[in-house]
Amino acid sequence: MKNTFSFKPVFPNLITTANIFFGFWATIKIAEGDFVTAAYFIIIAAIADAMDGVVARLIKTSSKFGVELDSLADVVSFGLAPAFLIYSAYLHIFGGWGIAVSSLLLIFGAYRLARFNSDLVGFDKKHFVGLPIPASALMVASYVIFFSNENFVMKEYSEYAIFMSAALAFLMVSKVKYDTLPKFSWKGIKENLYIVVLIIISIPLVILTKGKALFYIFIFVILFGIFRHIFRYFLKKS
Repeated sequence: MKNTFSFKPVFPNLITTANIFFGFWATIKIAEGDFVTAAYFIIIAAIADAMDGVVARLIKTSSKFGVELDSLADVVSFGLAPAFLIYSAYLHIFGGWGIAVSSLLLIFGAYRLARFNSDLVGFDKKHFVGLPIPASALMVASYVIFFSNENFVMKEYSEYAIFMSAALAFLMVSKVKYDTLPKFSWKGIKENLYIVVLIIISIPLVILTKGKALFYIFIFVILFGIFRHIFRYFLKKS
């Protein structure tokens, strides 16, 4: 009998495993008080999260196991790690309120993933409904990197951090639409040319600024989604 086993599905899952690993390593760094390094590890986890989908499409393989593994990885790297990071770096000074607000990044992030996985609710091929959990995590990571000085976070920005955390949590379960990453094909690139251009411009800026430019990039992405949502709302009302 012909052996139908294939190693192809293993490759995307290995990349997803790297996502989990860096999310766990980020958590260790947070516990050690090395917040900036933890933020960089969250960014690396996000890169792995983006790459596993690209690899799966390139080798034309997908599985229910891979989808579930990806969501579990996201809870660790983009829910637990950033919630622990923002609490440890800034929100611990607010006591119980700091715990409550930072936990929303994990709780609402888990709700966001559960909603997405339930018959792919919150997804229409071109848009996500609600801010994707990796984007929320990258905003937290970029905040820590931007407001740091020689690897030490600036505690005077703690009050802004509590409002940012609450806003990110709300946006993850909101109806605000955010664009998906373009598919790795000529058609996908043509349909989302402005996203491709933004990515091409962003990569060297992030590298040259050691990640600090990521803060402005994600502020733009998040606010663009909000303003577009408001514009479309009033356009429908008129």
